[in-house]
Amino acid sequence: MELEGRKVAILAEDLYEDLELWYPYYRLKEAGADVKVIGSGRAESFASKHGYPVKPDLTADQARPADFDAVIIPGGYSPDLMRRKPAMVAFVKEMDAAGKTVAAICHAGWMLVSAGVLKGRQATGFMSIKDDMVAAGAAYRDEPVVVDRNLITSRFPADLPHFCRAIIEQLARQTAAV
Repeated sequence: MELEGRKVAILAEDLYEDLELWYPYYRLKEAGADVKVIGSGRAESFASKHGYPVKPDLTADQARPADFDAVIIPGGYSPDLMRRKPAMVAFVKEMDAAGKTVAAICHAGWMLVSAGVLKGRQATGFMSIKDDMVAAGAAYRDEPVVVDRNLITSRFPADLPHFCRAIIEQLARQTAAV
């Protein structure tokens, strides 16, 4: 399995987009990664836009970027709630500063804006947050997946195959380099 030994965090908060959390969760597990769900700490489980619950393995206050190789931020309305939690924003910012994979899809670009990681980077996201991403310094591209060094972004659920493939390829290259 190409991601054996890799540890991936997926952020969770209420109103996450179901597919954007669960598709990467199971796809990366299938590839051999150890996947942990990190919640804000304000609840024992979080409901998706359609009511499907996810129980976090640990809170953002407990999570240490040194323990992970990547973080995935699903979209939906959850990124607007996530960005209100300083520990979640700090986790994303520290992962990026360490050069670890930071993957955001759809409205998750809001977390990238709040973490201050978009300046001078190429990125994509859901069209309604394009202006926010550009104002934060990103060169916005309307493409299924945009990879800029350790940053991987996609627009919406239909892009998930491209998004997950890019994450797996980047983590597999890191594994091969070790």
